[in-house]
Amino acid sequence: MGGWMFALAYLTSAVGGTLGLACTLHARHAASEASRLRWLALASLSIGGIGIWLMHFIGMLGFATPGMPVRYDVVRTALSAVIAVAAVFGGLLVFGARTRFAWWRLLLGGTVTGLAVALMHYTGMWAVRVQGSISYQPGLFLLSVLVGVVAACAAFWFTVAFDRSLYRLLAGFVMGIAVCGMHYTGMAAVQLHLSMTAPAPSGVDVFSFLFPVFVLAGLATAVIIWAVLTAPPLASTDDRRLTAGLVQTNSG
Repeated sequence: MGGWMFALAYLTSAVGGTLGLACTLHARHAASEASRLRWLALASLSIGGIGIWLMHFIGMLGFATPGMPVRYDVVRTALSAVIAVAAVFGGLLVFGARTRFAWWRLLLGGTVTGLAVALMHYTGMWAVRVQGSISYQPGLFLLSVLVGVVAACAAFWFTVAFDRSLYRLLAGFVMGIAVCGMHYTGMAAVQLHLSMTAPAPSGVDVFSFLFPVFVLAGLATAVIIWAVLTAPPLASTDDRRLTAGLVQTNSG
């Protein structure tokens, strides 16, 4: 795969992760439960739909079997997108549903989100049809899952450990490492068993649904960016401490 495609895949993942983690931070400081869930839904769409699924989709543009066709099962491909968004929502619900920090929430939420990356990837690979079969090297398969979990936990930690925007941006790039690291480690685990005598694979060519996927992804990204940019600014840690001190003084 060309370097430009790898760069595009990573940039897509980093942008989705950055926007999603920004939404998560708003969810942690939301004024109501309904507002918190809306922010978490946007975060799940950004991380799961754009940062994970779309990145996987771009990365798979470089997957080919020379001289033999590669096809995709549309239903399973769509299912992988649903799984990515839903599984990330579960992880963020654990991590991003409370203002107060707790290590167990970070580790559990990061683990669920990292596993969501792996689940989406291998569900997406389940949709791939080749003239033969696909299997995986067990060691690299397990390593790919571990990479996703560790990097997702690290990204969550960057999100809550620092108030500066630079570190929040860094968290998004760490999330990009989680997704791309998992994806390409998982692809390194792929073992193709091709045969000229095997039946031709059924399904559709990847370019058949390339345009609608990018249009929908662009619209989703625009909505999430608009939501983040128009949201009230978050108070800094010092502001929150001062507010808490005033509340305690007044109540005393």
